[in-house]
Amino acid sequence: MKKKSLINTIVNAPYAIWATIFIIVPLVIVCYYAFTDKAGHFTFDNIKQLTEYSGVFGISLLYSAIATVITLLLAYPFAYFLSKRSENSQRMQMLLVMLPMWMNLLIRTYSWMNILEKNGIINNFLGLFGLDPVTMIGTPGAVILGMVYNYLPYMILPIYTVMSKMDNTLIEAARDLGCNGFNTWKRLILPLSIPGVVSGIAMVFVPSVSTFYISQKLGGGTIMLIGDTIERQMQVQYNYNLGAALSLVLMVLILVSMMIMSKFSDDDMEGGLVA
Repeated sequence: MKKKSLINTIVNAPYAIWATIFIIVPLVIVCYYAFTDKAGHFTFDNIKQLTEYSGVFGISLLYSAIATVITLLLAYPFAYFLSKRSENSQRMQMLLVMLPMWMNLLIRTYSWMNILEKNGIINNFLGLFGLDPVTMIGTPGAVILGMVYNYLPYMILPIYTVMSKMDNTLIEAARDLGCNGFNTWKRLILPLSIPGVVSGIAMVFVPSVSTFYISQKLGGGTIMLIGDTIERQMQVQYNYNLGAALSLVLMVLILVSMMIMSKFSDDDMEGGLVA
């Protein structure tokens, strides 16, 4: 037993070292800066200043929630119908879904700038019909569109993975027992797909709420999200202490959101099984 325990310790050592260096140490550094001033003295002033950024937190959470809901509404039916296609068709369509992710986020965002800007593709097309240019860059819709486009594959992939592994005999049995399409989806497909939905929500909401490049470019510098505020404190004002405090609160908000989603996931699974 001692030999087996020693082997397990040796095998797990690289993971423990990795977690310590890249997770625990950065968290300790963030906490240190969040609760100290520039002289290194302990203080709560950074936390007190966060009340000035309550509006930024609110807008960030709102935009991220809207983008997450939109991606879910787009990804769920797509993933469902994709899981019913032939294997060759599934591979090809998933390749098309993941293909944009092979390009850098900066390139994808700049592409949307060229599409939405005043002299962009859409306004040039409208000009052919004598229509005035439409202001799209610098609007909340442009920022949310950028979030949806960039993170949609992260919603599709986990939902599709769960649905593609569903036992089709269960669906056939539900139909044989008299369930119509809607009841089959409500009582069987939806409960079984909840883990994929929760994973997709987490994979979209977390990067959306902390993004700053999308809001900088598609927001035209007029929309400030929490990621932009942190980036400005760190790189423009060099106020690492306040930036760390903002990062710490953002991390707590993300963890709370994930705990809430996990709770809903457990409740839905239990309700689905009982039904």
